[in-house]
Amino acid sequence: MPVTDPISDMFTRIRNAARVKAPAVEMPASKQKVALAELLRNEGFISSFETKALGTPDQKMRIVLKYGPRGEQVIQGIKRVSRPGLRIYRPAKKTPRVYGGLGIAVISTSRGLMTDRQARKSNVGGEIVAYIW
Repeated sequence: MPVTDPISDMFTRIRNAARVKAPAVEMPASKQKVALAELLRNEGFISSFETKALGTPDQKMRIVLKYGPRGEQVIQGIKRVSRPGLRIYRPAKKTPRVYGGLGIAVISTSRGLMTDRQARKSNVGGEIVAYIW
């Protein structure tokens, strides 16, 4: 069954897996999901990810979730902001801060996906994809 919003599907899979303390989660892969997983890994929200058969119809991605020393979730929340029915764009100076800088806003720019801090530093705006804290 085709998914209308693959990014929301990815976030839902990660959120559900984290709630049941699953070590990893699998999902269909795409270039945007791989870029998003790379951003999450660089920001320390996930341990690692790997892709299988990228570029084929059977492409899959496996994300290894990260937990704290007492088993608490590193990803406390994920919220999809811009969605297919309502796109949200912001200039560089008005990119949102999530929880006063404790979380990140993922922004899709002409230079690729980046965090709100990177977008402000590079002085580029774009579509607000999600908030992660």
